[in-house]
Amino acid sequence: MYGPGDIVAVLVGVAVEGPYSYRVPRDMEVQRGSIVSVPLGPRLTLGVVWGLPKDQVGHNRLRDISFSHDVPPLSEELLKLVEWVARYTLAAPGQVLRGVLRSPEALDAPRPVIAYRRTGFEPDKLTPARLRVLDTLIDDMAWPKAALVGASGVSTSVIDGLEKCGALEKLETPPPPVVMPPDPDAFPAKLNEEQQAALDQILAIDANSFGVALLDGVTGGGKTEVFFEAVADTLRAGRQALILLPEIALTNTFIDRFTKRFGTRPAEWHSDMTPVQRAKIWRGVLDGTVRALVGARSALFLPFRELGLLVLDEEHDGAYKQSEGFTYHARDMAIVRAHLANARVILSSATPSVESRNNANTGRYAHVRLESRFAAAAMPDITAIDMRIDGPEKGQWIAPSLAREVFGALDRGEQALLFLNRRGYAPLTLCNACGHQYKCPDCSAWMVEHRFRGVLMCHHCGHEVRVPKVCRECGQEDTLVAVGPGIERVAEEAAARFPDARRVLLSTDMGSHSQLRERFAEVERGEFDLIIGTQLVSKGHHFEKLSVVGVLDADLGLAHGDPRAAEKTFQILTQVAGRAGRASQHGKAFLQTYHPDHPVMKAMVSGDREAFYAQELLAREAGGMPPFGRLAALIVSANEQPTAMAYARTLLSCAPMAEGVRLFGPADAPVAMIRGRHRVRLLAQAGKDFDLSGYVRFWLASGEKPKGDIKLQVDIDPMSFM
Repeated sequence: MYGPGDIVAVLVGVAVEGPYSYRVPRDMEVQRGSIVSVPLGPRLTLGVVWGLPKDQVGHNRLRDISFSHDVPPLSEELLKLVEWVARYTLAAPGQVLRGVLRSPEALDAPRPVIAYRRTGFEPDKLTPARLRVLDTLIDDMAWPKAALVGASGVSTSVIDGLEKCGALEKLETPPPPVVMPPDPDAFPAKLNEEQQAALDQILAIDANSFGVALLDGVTGGGKTEVFFEAVADTLRAGRQALILLPEIALTNTFIDRFTKRFGTRPAEWHSDMTPVQRAKIWRGVLDGTVRALVGARSALFLPFRELGLLVLDEEHDGAYKQSEGFTYHARDMAIVRAHLANARVILSSATPSVESRNNANTGRYAHVRLESRFAAAAMPDITAIDMRIDGPEKGQWIAPSLAREVFGALDRGEQALLFLNRRGYAPLTLCNACGHQYKCPDCSAWMVEHRFRGVLMCHHCGHEVRVPKVCRECGQEDTLVAVGPGIERVAEEAAARFPDARRVLLSTDMGSHSQLRERFAEVERGEFDLIIGTQLVSKGHHFEKLSVVGVLDADLGLAHGDPRAAEKTFQILTQVAGRAGRASQHGKAFLQTYHPDHPVMKAMVSGDREAFYAQELLAREAGGMPPFGRLAALIVSANEQPTAMAYARTLLSCAPMAEGVRLFGPADAPVAMIRGRHRVRLLAQAGKDFDLSGYVRFWLASGEKPKGDIKLQVDIDPMSFM
């Protein structure tokens, strides 16, 4: 504890490299982890007391802490997490802390609720409205004003009149909890033998110790029920549980399942929440009233003080990688936080990342398997449709054999899914008179037509224009043509081929999150026959009537020069194929491909996922790629390409020599311009035991600092090479 006159180090929530020194004023006591407001330049800034300063500063140069907020201090493990993340990712510690102090409104004391109850005094004048109010309060309980108005059907003036005459007294009551605590014994799941064995393996990790379990189960295998019971075990042990999901669109269905298991909704944390909601949840996490929370990756930095379990559902998903601001992977940082908090981690997936699978193979993680579907449902049969032999007619995208299967499912009253992981109507628009291709003026990318909205849109920066009626190059009318399929074009073909089917198009740009959640609920209720969707439909959904899945371009992910292309393609194909046949009817999945002999396609058709992982791990090891090596990307951007390239070359010339480190580049990024800024990439590769973060930190410290419009972004463990 630090008292008046003591000098303390305060880390502020801005992009600074370390704490500043401040003096504790009279009548104030703080401790490590206390949240304070301090003067920084001309304004007050939130910060956290970090301890004693490393360097002594004269008292005459110090400023006082302005205010100490009346909330519990941040936990020691969270402070250590901020330091660890900053050190590993090369982000400024203050920038990482800003991710913790995301809700300044939460630091204000919660306002009490105004409530009313009877005094026992009977007013002389008893109107019917007054009688209804007094009858509602017959139990002598205090009622909030809004609830009393709703229950008695009167105006607020009636309540004010009863208070004025002495029949009611006004009280201030504490606000209700933001969520009720979940009951771990409310509705326990009835697990089958395989699920129970999986749960026992997870619970073999002590509830107060660190350990990681990879819950590796087939689609529809009942993984959620297993980790819900692990959540229950954590709650019984008096610790908090955090469940991370990769997509907000998955939240609604997941929370319904949570509510059925635990008797109440969990707390939520995602970008759709209002500032008031976020403030209540943040404070509830810190003071311990929130015992279980479901959220997006940023929930990892919430101020839990009793964190006992972290679950990452769909742990392989690329959405766990934060690429804006300071870059981090929520899966890796979750494991770090669990280690600091002596908490358990469950990584759940039907298609684990190659890194997680390797850690399970080598014994670092407990490998928990679910190899059969729940309730005796069978895995779908998967067939590759060779588009060189059985492709559709020109201008169409659905192969004849797939169309027959869709017709069959519709005739049986079942659902079918057509999947294409490409938003919009067409990926390219060109003029067939002069050949002009429409590109984004600010990015090196084609403009994608979104015909439903009548716009051409860049999927990198969001720039959009109305679809022109004449070519802007040659001035010819009605010469613009769409090249290639997007999901909207597939929907157009489906409407022509299956006119009697009730169709729905599901894509992230086809409505708000709440609208998408409602569409998914309608699909689950069987209100649609034919689903046309992008990656959004490939995970976390349980459509009981869905029996046929058609992937219209199974080769799509393999076309990029991405070292993880095979892994990502295998994962998304497995996930989307796994939507079929999850209930009583048998499922079928069809992959339209021009490369049926590709290892990914052969693994999908044979169902031999072990062969795929074995081959992928061998290829990674031979190339020194993760998990057998480490990567760090340096992305230089500037308003002009020569400026970015010149700085990247200067930076490369300053790179220290180190055994086992290979440097690649500089080279223009595959997407060479985004939002008007030209991008050049450097890549460092080293062995898995090499301190690549430390190497890059030393490199940048000895190199020339970015000047002018030059920006440098460091991405340790990059997931994207665009």
